[in-house]
Formats: sequence, structure tokens, C-alpha cells
Amino acid sequence: MTKFSKNVFALMCASVFAACTCTAAFAAGEIDAIKDRGYLKVGVKNDVVGFSFQDPLSGEYTGYEDTLAQMIADSLGVDVEFTAVTAATRGELVDSGDLDIAIATFTITPERVKHWDFSIPYYTDYVSVLVENSSNIKTLADLKDKKVGVSSGSTSAMALTRAMIEAGIIDSTGFDEKTFNPSTWTQGISYQQYDNYPTISTALSAGEIQAFCVDKSILNIYQTKNRSFVSDARFSPQEYGTVTKKGSDLSGYVNDLIKGWKEDGTLDKLIKENHLD
Repeated sequence: MTKFSKNVFALMCASVFAACTCTAAFAAGEIDAIKDRGYLKVGVKNDVVGFSFQDPLSGEYTGYEDTLAQMIADSLGVDVEFTAVTAATRGELVDSGDLDIAIATFTITPERVKHWDFSIPYYTDYVSVLVENSSNIKTLADLKDKKVGVSSGSTSAMALTRAMIEAGIIDSTGFDEKTFNPSTWTQGISYQQYDNYPTISTALSAGEIQAFCVDKSILNIYQTKNRSFVSDARFSPQEYGTVTKKGSDLSGYVNDLIKGWKEDGTLDKLIKENHLD
């Protein structure tokens, strides 16, 4: 064996050892703590029909993401404890340890990956815009100089601004994705941030805003005979992933589960069952 091949062999052995060590680590740390506690602390939304919705009377959670949470807990042999989160609170609650994992229409972005561990995508959506028919807003161009309602902590405002810039509707001066702030952006369009989706829907009905922008699957819940989607507003693919603390041994464990369920068709089945296809 040459010196080169010996080095390659050594690297291969080291890689195999690291992989085995990593797999073994899944049974330690956070996972051990969850098993000792007896339940998995999961952050979900409580107002997104199809993904996660809490019945106001029974308190029961139902939806695609709630089912995923239950399946992950079952695989660990523990119960599940749901906590209602918003786009603004979900990451903070994972960081603080109040949640083991967030499964809450959490879009994977390069910036977010720096702060949290994401699983592979379990769903892909697109950003869209919903308006009142009486507004006569039909295209992206009609949104110029309008005020749009978005959820605090979401990426929707940046996605819409980018789409309007790319369409040549507004100027790109001052637009920087790293520093973009919906509350201060006024270049051709402005935004009002809200804590939850029902509040945005109410604001749209009241005329406080002229449009409601978020992922299409979420907007479907708030579409009525008096509301329509902006015709050319389907942009910025949104890939949802589960979120855990950076470096958590739960991250790899959950990622392997999601990957397996994606490959065997389980995710497609759940998407259809919850009318998200």
C-alpha cells in the first residue's frame, strides 16, 4: 500500500468512526433528557388549518405538523406537549429551552441556518398576496404605494419586496436582504406587522391594510368570495423544516426520521390527508 493509499484508508476509517459516533450520540444529550422527562416539547401554530390548528373548545391540536410532532414523540417512546407559537416567538423558545423542537411553518433560509438546525424540507410552499375584491388590486404592479400586512418575524415582506423589484415595479435602492426591515421599508410599498394571521385578516377587512402577504397555503384559510389572490403573486418558494437548537443531538435524529418518511411516501400521504396538495 502506497503512502497516499494509506492516508486515504485512514481518512475513510476516520469518517466511518465519526459517522458511527454521531449515530450513537443520537441516544445521548437532549434525547436522554427528553426520555427522562417523558414528553417532547413541541412548538406549533394554533391558527393554521391544515398545518396546525387548536380546537377552541377541546384544546386538541390537529394538522400535518401536529401529526409529525406526534410521530417524532412516538419514535422516542414519549408523549408530546404542544405550545402555541408565532413566527416571532418560535425561534426564541427553542433557544431558551422552553421547546425541544419547533414545527411551525418555519421557512429554511441561509440566515436562519446560521442560528438553528433545520431538517430537510417536509413541505414546499410559495408566498402569495390576498386582497379584497373591492380594492381593484389585481397584479403586483397594483400594490405599488400600498400598505401590506405581514406576520412579525416572517420573511414574507422581504420576498414581496424582492419580487416587485425583480418585476421592475419598484426601485432597488437601499434593498439589502441582510438588513431588510419591514417596519422601516417605504420604497414603493410599506408594511404593517402583526402577531398572528387572524389579526391580519381582520385588518384587511377593516381597511387598515390593502393586502395580506404570507405563504399561499396559509392564505387559503382566509380566502372568501369577497377576496382574491393577486394574479401574478406566486414567488419565493418556502421550504419548511423542523427546527432544533444548533448542535443538538436531536437534530440529526429528527432529520433521519423526516428523510425516511419522505422516501417511503408518508409525507405525501399526510399532505393529501390534510388537503395541502
